[in-house]
Amino acid sequence: MKRKSLKIVLNLFLAALVLVACNQSEMSEKLAVESVDVTTNFKAIETDDILDKKPREEFKNLKIIKSANVRYKVTDVKQAMAKIKRISRNYSSYISDLRFENNLYKKENRFTLKVPSKDFDEIMDSISTVAEFIEYENMTTKDVTSEFIDVEARMKTKLEVKERYESILRAKAKSVDELLNVEEKLQHIQEEIEASQGQLKYLSNKVAFSTIQIDLYETVAFKEEPNTYEKSFFSELKEGFVSGWDILKVVFIGLVYIWPFIIIGIVGFVIIKKRIKK
Repeated sequence: MKRKSLKIVLNLFLAALVLVACNQSEMSEKLAVESVDVTTNFKAIETDDILDKKPREEFKNLKIIKSANVRYKVTDVKQAMAKIKRISRNYSSYISDLRFENNLYKKENRFTLKVPSKDFDEIMDSISTVAEFIEYENMTTKDVTSEFIDVEARMKTKLEVKERYESILRAKAKSVDELLNVEEKLQHIQEEIEASQGQLKYLSNKVAFSTIQIDLYETVAFKEEPNTYEKSFFSELKEGFVSGWDILKVVFIGLVYIWPFIIIGIVGFVIIKKRIKK
């Protein structure tokens, strides 16, 4: 009985395995035959949606100090300088701290260009067109937004303190000592307020105008420096005329200074001559 029951269980187990194998083969055939439709409903992203032409609001309030330092080799320093001057006038800029150097192997012009910060990038692109060879271009930015906000907040607090002291001075200070004490504190607060206003003005000017340090240089053919310098004939002739004229002026001015003695001498000479004749 046990053997029969064991055979029955084994037969049932084998039958179940066969059924499972058949179902899997049918499923794989269905999957292989049936096609799957794939739909791509992706919406194209326009570049204008990514790059907004208008600056973000948080960037508008940033206080950025921009500066640059460039060095260009040019064909002609004077022509390059004239072009940069025209560019600076077009953008309401101005040149400061100009220094020209001319030696045996190059001509160099160094100057500082103060430009409006809003035109900084355009001016940098414009002045680079004068370069025959760009030796280097260094640009730096400094964010002073936190410093600006801090100074404004401290100045606002000092103004409020000043108003409170003024109200005390008008209402409560009665004795001379109290008046002098409040006046002294008001003067101290006013000095701090003026210092904060000066700092804000300085930061505002630095933010409004960027600085570009420009070095232009032109290479020239090397020439030996002469040991002695000889003047030409025409140079010596010119100096002779100038020196003669200077001597004539000195003599004339000297005669003007001693004119009383000249008159006295002439009168004396005439009198003496008359007496000799007698």
